[in-house]
Amino acid sequence: MIVILTKDLKGTGKAGDVVKVNDGYARNMLIPKGLAREATQGNVRNLEKQKAFVQEKKAEEKAAAQAKAAELEKVTVIVKSRGGEGGRLFGSVTSMDVAKALEEQENIKVDKKKIDMPGPIKQAGKYQVRVKLFPEVSAKVNLEVTGE
Repeated sequence: MIVILTKDLKGTGKAGDVVKVNDGYARNMLIPKGLAREATQGNVRNLEKQKAFVQEKKAEEKAAAQAKAAELEKVTVIVKSRGGEGGRLFGSVTSMDVAKALEEQENIKVDKKKIDMPGPIKQAGKYQVRVKLFPEVSAKVNLEVTGE
């Protein structure tokens, strides 16, 4: 029997795949538990429409992320931290500090987990920090750390 999987099944396939399985497995296990549905012409057409809709939505999200990346490329964020002599900071500047500064100074909300830093910054100076906005879209934000 040919079925369309509605959920990922280890060893069988991923959600949305059209696979051939044994009749008993489909009728007694997959269909009653809602893990699959029979691959009729109508169901296959609905699946294709769903996939097209998902791709269209992803393309829109990617375009929005690219626009936000272009906006972030122009931004220079200033983070002030307490520091001592020689530009050494008492604490460190983390991705949370950068996200907070981006929101306060430029009114751009970015999740701290999407900010890619090599590690906490412990020295005053100018840096470039990468912000991941979408799987294939990222932007480099100029970061200026100053000691008070």
